[in-house]
Amino acid sequence: MPRVPGLRSPHARVGRLVHFGRMLDKARLHARGRLPPGYEPNLGEKKPFLLDARCCRFLGVPYAEVVARTLAGGCDEEVLAWAHARGGARGDESCHVWSSFMVKLGWRDERAEALRQRIAAAGIAGAGIETSFEYIDADEGRPPGGTALWEGGGTNLVVVMGVAGSGKSIVGRSLAAALGWDFVEGDDLHPAENVAKMASGTPLGDAERAPWLEAVRAEAESRRGAKGCVVACSALKEAYRLALAPDPAQSRFVYLKSEFELARGRLVSRKGHFMKEGMLRSQFDALEEPTAALTADASQEPSALVAGIRAGLGLA
Repeated sequence: MPRVPGLRSPHARVGRLVHFGRMLDKARLHARGRLPPGYEPNLGEKKPFLLDARCCRFLGVPYAEVVARTLAGGCDEEVLAWAHARGGARGDESCHVWSSFMVKLGWRDERAEALRQRIAAAGIAGAGIETSFEYIDADEGRPPGGTALWEGGGTNLVVVMGVAGSGKSIVGRSLAAALGWDFVEGDDLHPAENVAKMASGTPLGDAERAPWLEAVRAEAESRRGAKGCVVACSALKEAYRLALAPDPAQSRFVYLKSEFELARGRLVSRKGHFMKEGMLRSQFDALEEPTAALTADASQEPSALVAGIRAGLGLA
């Protein structure tokens, strides 16, 4: 299978669970018509040994309900909290046991022979693959040794997004300070020609945003390292968000949702910035509200927003 943007490794954890995030990714991609047909036979609970089916049985929630809740919006952590409330909370020990079992599927069990056949058919025999999770990673072009790579994984990139005047910069800086992470101000990475165009009151086109988004992504990748990084970036469209964080394994978006008049009032009072009041309407027109983000009310005080973000994303 080719690597699918927006589809993470099964090793990647949400909370204490492997595969859960991948199941949500597939549901979101399928709803948008962006999941390749080859993945469709493995969706949901069609066969009891499929990964989605095992995950839903463990949580005690039907797959159809998981999909409906996922598409209703919210970040992964919110969907997981809903699943625990709906099916009954699973303790640390049971989550550890289940995740440990899942990462070893295909290794010396009843599915081992079928896995060997799939590995041979994919032309990746001899790569040291022993589990279903390792097969998926190798088949999708990820490096071997996935278990080791993802075992200590967790969110280390948070993109605070929204229209101009929603408070991205102040909330992003405050969040980074609270976490001890680096902070990247996306606006600082616009080339001079972009700044001049926006200062004149002309919105940027997608072609002009593409190199800027790549620059923001590169800066965040270079600085998140072992600590983590918070980025303030408008990220108005889904395509922009995908350019910033194509693999959601360790990335989360926080959407500061603002009413027009709130954002306009803040822009009017802001001095020395290239984004002026007249450009605001174009941002609201371009905005594609995210369905996989933690949504927060931009009218709240920054301290309350930071506390809510840390709680919502599980960032102690």
